[in-house]
Amino acid sequence: MKLAVLDLGTNTFHLLIAEVKKDCTWSKVLNERVTVKLGKGGIGNNFITKSSYIRGMKALERFSSEIKKHKIKKVFAFGTAALRNAQNGPDFVKEARSKYDINIHLIDGIKEAEFICDGVRQAVKLGTECALIMDIGGGSVEFIIADQKKIFWKRSFKTGAALLQANFPVSDPMKISERRKIEAFLADEFVPLFDAVRKYNPVKLVGAAGSFETFSSMIAFRFKQKTTSSSKLEKKLHWTHVRKIYQELITSTTEERKKMKGLVKMRVDMIVMASLLLHVVSSKTGLKNLIVSSYSLKEGALYQIINKNKF
Repeated sequence: MKLAVLDLGTNTFHLLIAEVKKDCTWSKVLNERVTVKLGKGGIGNNFITKSSYIRGMKALERFSSEIKKHKIKKVFAFGTAALRNAQNGPDFVKEARSKYDINIHLIDGIKEAEFICDGVRQAVKLGTECALIMDIGGGSVEFIIADQKKIFWKRSFKTGAALLQANFPVSDPMKISERRKIEAFLADEFVPLFDAVRKYNPVKLVGAAGSFETFSSMIAFRFKQKTTSSSKLEKKLHWTHVRKIYQELITSTTEERKKMKGLVKMRVDMIVMASLLLHVVSSKTGLKNLIVSSYSLKEGALYQIINKNKF
């Protein structure tokens, strides 16, 4: 049986088509993503602008074509921060249903965190040790403290990279005073996270796909060194390399970032905010054992669909 899972994020829309076997394992048939930047120009006001709305619909049109081509009858679509918070999010959901027969479930940050955790667990063997899982989105950032079997703590913060960009306009390159202002804001916002880290004492930080895969790709190009891993789905990054990439990013101009190897075009603008988010979390928690998971929300949603019959 084939299933389609759509992860409709603030920056990117993802389509995963999977072949599900009788033993509940699955294999990838198609994995496609489209940069939509749904939050561009309106995320600070909880509104999807006309141009962003059109980009989103065009992505769904493309996905709908693939779904028909592969003759998929079971389609599960999930809308996250931009869609759930936008005043015209319901209009988008309604049009997606009427035009492309795609029923979008608007999920809250807690459900998003649960999906992310189940995605990560399929890529990274957490074992019995606690890990802090971090997913940097455009509209929100999810944190989960978990091991392979149990979630101890989870929370979603409205501090996504696109939202930070909208709320904290910065110079090009960013000034030190601007950086410190954002870091102070994040340190205050993440107090509940830091309390939870002290309570549960995770031993490693796991970055879920997205920006973390960009960091990994940049490190591979910059240091001409393959990241060590026990699986193709996880990458262990050297913290000295992460720090050097961070320093380069926060002092760079937009034009300089466009020329950086391993930095895809869609992340040129928001990778600086993503870097600041990682910096604040790592410096405040002391976690420097960083693992990047190739799986995140859509793979976790697929896992729950297959194994827990939640939808």
